[in-house]
Amino acid sequence: MLFIDEAIICVRSGRGGDGCVSFRREKYVPKGGPDGGDGGDGGSVLLYVDPQLSTLVDLTGKHHWTADNGRPGGGDNCSGKAGHDEIVRVPPGTLVYDRDTGVLLKDLVEPNSQLCVARGGRGGRGNARFASPTHQTPREFERGEEGQERWLRLELKLIADVGVIGLPNAGKSTLLSRVSRARPKIADYPFTTLVPNLGIVSLSGYRQFVMADVPGLIEGAHEGIGLGDKFLRHIERTRVLLHLIDLFPPAGTPSPAEAYRIIRGELEKYSPVLATKPELVVANKLDLTNEAQPPELLELREALDGRPVLAVSAVSGKGLEVVTQRIWEMIDEARKADAG
Repeated sequence: MLFIDEAIICVRSGRGGDGCVSFRREKYVPKGGPDGGDGGDGGSVLLYVDPQLSTLVDLTGKHHWTADNGRPGGGDNCSGKAGHDEIVRVPPGTLVYDRDTGVLLKDLVEPNSQLCVARGGRGGRGNARFASPTHQTPREFERGEEGQERWLRLELKLIADVGVIGLPNAGKSTLLSRVSRARPKIADYPFTTLVPNLGIVSLSGYRQFVMADVPGLIEGAHEGIGLGDKFLRHIERTRVLLHLIDLFPPAGTPSPAEAYRIIRGELEKYSPVLATKPELVVANKLDLTNEAQPPELLELREALDGRPVLAVSAVSGKGLEVVTQRIWEMIDEARKADAG
């Protein structure tokens, strides 16, 4: 399935049905009163948060979403049928903006919640509603209200507990595929991953968390270089960042310490809040050496002022159990902090 995280749609609610002008016509009832019914309300357009969706791809082929009009009222005090609502299904994490004003209408995070973005027009009153002791044969009625029409811009921010960041070819997709059932494309060239990938990591004791790898982060990503500016927003909701670093980068590419500083600089330039998230630094590709503590790992720790750096091999799986356990502890701490 294609990963689409932006869409523009037009929504239009239904018009209310007109009220009816009618009078009773029954045998042996010489003075039948007014019996015109009300028109039905027009249908509304609702955005429904479907937890089974993870992309806005369903909205790329259909740009206009229109609800049904209400039916007019009838005689014998019959009300018109209300128009059916139009349901637009979106994934959790969808931000809804008014396209013309740029105002954020709602951040749709809760699964199975819904938002009315275009309310249906109210049905008009029939002439029976205008009857009174002094006005017994009213011919007045109301037209149904017009529906609403507006353009919306939808933007998706993935919801994950952990965001995996790092320069291209650091092994983010390989790591995700080893610790979860996600099957992202993996190759030995930069920018293999063109869209974020989600995976559910399961631990003992029925513990689970959602991990997302974010592609395209290079120097200048916050300014639109590479793919970074398009996907940086997907880690804004994460609780913890897993910063993956290639311990043995190819010649001519940034050293492990330089790679760390590049990504950290991009986070700080993009969002100061994002840069303050809890972070676990992990050095990858331990399978390329036979040493348990290679000099490159010691140099990286020294360059980072002695902060903890875990070493793993995403290919062989070495060290991943320690990493996932530590990530769980950090997520638990972040959840407790959010709870107050």
